[in-house]
Amino acid sequence: MAGAGQRPAMTTATAAADRPQPTGLARIWRSRGPAAWALWPLSLAYGALVVLRRWLYRLGWLHTEHPGPPVIVVGNVIAGGAGKTPVVMALVRHLQAQGWRPGVISRGYGRTTQDCRAVRPDSPALEVGDEPALLARATTAPVFVAPRRITAARALLAAHPGTDILVCDDGLQHLALARDLEICIFNSDGVGNGFLLPAGPLREPWPRPVDWVLYAGTAPAGPAPSFALQRRLAPHALRADGRQVPLASLCDRPVHAVAAVARPEEFFAMLRAQGLQLAGAEALPDHYDFNSWKPNFSKDTTLICTEKDAVKLWPLQPDALAVPLALDIDPAFLATLDARLAPQRTAPLSLPPA
Repeated sequence: MAGAGQRPAMTTATAAADRPQPTGLARIWRSRGPAAWALWPLSLAYGALVVLRRWLYRLGWLHTEHPGPPVIVVGNVIAGGAGKTPVVMALVRHLQAQGWRPGVISRGYGRTTQDCRAVRPDSPALEVGDEPALLARATTAPVFVAPRRITAARALLAAHPGTDILVCDDGLQHLALARDLEICIFNSDGVGNGFLLPAGPLREPWPRPVDWVLYAGTAPAGPAPSFALQRRLAPHALRADGRQVPLASLCDRPVHAVAAVARPEEFFAMLRAQGLQLAGAEALPDHYDFNSWKPNFSKDTTLICTEKDAVKLWPLQPDALAVPLALDIDPAFLATLDARLAPQRTAPLSLPPA
């Protein structure tokens, strides 16, 4: 119970109550209404292509390659943000605490380059992608990006030969990369109406074989072991130089919040739950680069953003404050993961059934 004068921590479950009703496709994807059924024939065609592609890999007509060390893929089966990157960050930190030397590979979605490159803490987000830039800044693990994950993996291992496990940020559908463990992430919307794109949010049919499911809200149907997770704000914001600013110290001043993430209203709701008075709450497209963004608030207003947005915003607005997202993962999942990895320090894991 929160003490006197304290507000309870805001999680995605409680934030959902303040989230506005979705619009556009997101609204259609909530139920099997007339609009969803109108799009359903297109979903059948899309689903046929998904099945065909998977069979081409099974028959060996399309090739899968394994980089050597165990590979953990963290991904999702729904369109839009499911919260993969915070899970990758938490997973990397946990592996490091267990004595592993993890590396992270990613496509680098939204970047302006197309080559294979290392991501460093000071790499421009526009060149490497905002999520890899955040991972490199927030962890000490090596991070590489490339259009083909196997290319990123090989480059990472060549540059950091001591790496003994790889974590792939996204890539559940990137079948060219052989993987040893798959973790599927669901946000509080679950599978929506259960239809494939474009009639529903699913990138591929669900349920599908994965090793584990991590979910916010209600566990989706399926045979894989499922574990709950909750997202909450850290009790502090970060300056560009890494100094911490307690969120409580911002409650008596005007704040303009900006979020270029998949579910910005959840971020705004969490800030309000911590007592912050939002003079403005500006939602921008996911992965927005901020190059054309102009602040529209008074000089005495504090600019606050997500940690993912900060890697792009700080070069333009160095006084902005970033609020990290803290992730609470069921300890039973981490124990299960450790038990699965324990015998595999030197030998690759067996692939899950396709």
